[in-house]
Amino acid sequence: MNAAFVEFPFSTEELFNKKGQVKIKAIFDEKVEYRGSLAKMKSECHILGLTQEVRKQLGKTFGDEVSVSLLEDQEERTVEIAEDIALVFNENPQAKVLFNNMSYTHKKGIHPLDRRSQKARNPGE
Repeated sequence: MNAAFVEFPFSTEELFNKKGQVKIKAIFDEKVEYRGSLAKMKSECHILGLTQEVRKQLGKTFGDEVSVSLLEDQEERTVEIAEDIALVFNENPQAKVLFNNMSYTHKKGIHPLDRRSQKARNPGE
């Protein structure tokens, strides 16, 4: 597993009036912006995941120190849908319903169709 996290040693209930997940905007080392969530993961305090991409941008690895500034993210989280994905949704309304029910994190993982890999699977197209 390639997961890292930062412990949030404060009460989310006192600061944000929330016990569970808290959507946040963070800035790591005053240079890398990130939208994520504080979550309680079988731990005494909430934690903030530190993605591999963020660690790469920071030049940090496991055990390195990182500074974090954060605030509650109250903006709506939206994902721009690529044109070819929108066409799939137009042809298959059930796929769009499934997509609309996905979390922001999963929605942002949906990428435009890669025509090169599609041609490799279907050489006649």
